Amino acid sequence: MQRGASHRALPWQSAATHLALGGFGLLMAFPFLWMLLTALKTGAEAAAFPPTFLPAQPQWGNYAAAWSSAPFGQHFLNSALVATSVTVLVMLTALLAGYAFGQLEFPGKAVLFTLYLATMMIPFEVVLIPNYLLVQRLGWYDRYWAMILPWGANVFSVFLLTQFFRSLPKDFYEAAQLDGGGHWQYLWSVAAPLARPALATAGLFAFLGSWNSLLWPLIVTQTESIQPIEVGLQVFTQQEDVNPHLLMAASSLAMVPVLGIFFATQRTFIEGVAAGVKG
Repeated sequence: MQRGASHRALPWQSAATHLALGGFGLLMAFPFLWMLLTALKTGAEAAAFPPTFLPAQPQWGNYAAAWSSAPFGQHFLNSALVATSVTVLVMLTALLAGYAFGQLEFPGKAVLFTLYLATMMIPFEVVLIPNYLLVQRLGWYDRYWAMILPWGANVFSVFLLTQFFRSLPKDFYEAAQLDGGGHWQYLWSVAAPLARPALATAGLFAFLGSWNSLLWPLIVTQTESIQPIEVGLQVFTQQEDVNPHLLMAASSLAMVPVLGIFFATQRTFIEGVAAGVKG
């Protein structure tokens, strides 16, 4: 009887689980939904208190007005250039460092890897001024290099690739040795293709972080023609009159490439995270 009662309770448990997950999902999606709805309001509606949830009449022209408020076409190209360059560098450095930590044996590897991971605990604000001074002395201020090269290596990406390479059987490399291949040939011919899910995950995180970066590009650039989209959005908050409806419209446009890349690589992203956790 007790066993039958527990079986009858399963549908209720499943319904409660789905209801709770759906509630949390709506809670997480609410800021995004609010942004989209605010982008369709008039300036008076967006600034009204208490705030209104739905626009009285959708203002689709807000997107055109927001686009024409600044050279957002150039800002999009700048963000694409910087984010793509950072992503390529992060994937390359993570592949090489992850292979070294995950497959090779050398003195002090454990200590070096631990110290490397410990740098994740250093707040960005601590290294902000030293990095800025270094960029200035290298002559990179107000150049694309200042937004790309300092972020060409990522601790999390190295950790993710290290965990993946640790999960690879040693038999793979021994088989490559029998065929006359060394570490370089094994890495590019065998290990790297197997690591594509983990690499895609590292690349996606790098792209998102670079695309959404605001503070660093704002500090190291002053020429509008090389500034990324996140800096360009400041045009709506630096004027005497703040235009939240136009800001939300421009922010919605800025999210389109990110959402497209995420949905295109969603399956590979999940596989990469699972591979890193298993490793």
